[in-house]
Amino acid sequence: MEKTKKIKLFIGLFYITILGLFLYYLFSKFSLQQLTSYEFIKDNVDYFSNIKKSNLFFLSIFFLLFTIFWVFPFLGFGLPVALLGGFILGKWLGTFIVVLGLSIGATFLYIFSNFFLKDLIREKFLSKFQNLEQKFKKSEFFYLLIYRIAGGIPWQLSCILPTLFNVKVVNFFFASLIGIIPQIFLVVSIGSGLETVINQNLEPPGIMDIVSSPNIYFPLGIFLILIIITIFLRKLFYKK
Repeated sequence: MEKTKKIKLFIGLFYITILGLFLYYLFSKFSLQQLTSYEFIKDNVDYFSNIKKSNLFFLSIFFLLFTIFWVFPFLGFGLPVALLGGFILGKWLGTFIVVLGLSIGATFLYIFSNFFLKDLIREKFLSKFQNLEQKFKKSEFFYLLIYRIAGGIPWQLSCILPTLFNVKVVNFFFASLIGIIPQIFLVVSIGSGLETVINQNLEPPGIMDIVSSPNIYFPLGIFLILIIITIFLRKLFYKK
């Protein structure tokens, strides 16, 4: 119990410190009015577009490292970085970089949890997910893959729960790499669509202008269908 409190306190202080430093830097450079203006957003779209044209390799490596650190040690969610990846890098390259970065970061988080948090995780979650133990023993990679595709668990938690079943690191990495491709591709496509819409409009587009764009509504529609499919998969996967 005391160990759990210390870990929670450390994570909380870590996040507050990082967030405080980020906000201090941000508001020391820009005013709130600037940050919320359409001109600021469009200027930054143009800025990243110019970097992409002049030094795509550097931008890709930077965003890959950012994505890895976003997952570990910063424990960030996959959705924001996927949208940003599509916005900055485009649909195809953004998908590749985000999927690779999330998979590497998730693997680092899994290794860390396996070494330092295994007893704590077993204490908190083993009784709830014990029914999955036999499934993972039958075919570790296959069920890890289904586990990644099905989702339904917060990203950080989904990275540490496999420590319950002592899965191999290589299986964890490749199951993550393959399993998250569908949902990441769709989210990245939405981010890429937003970048296209902003490039095509000098004035702030309305919500209907954004949603009615094929670059938005097509991946968004498929994403909603994917959510329905994954809900069905979750019921099959997590049933006792």
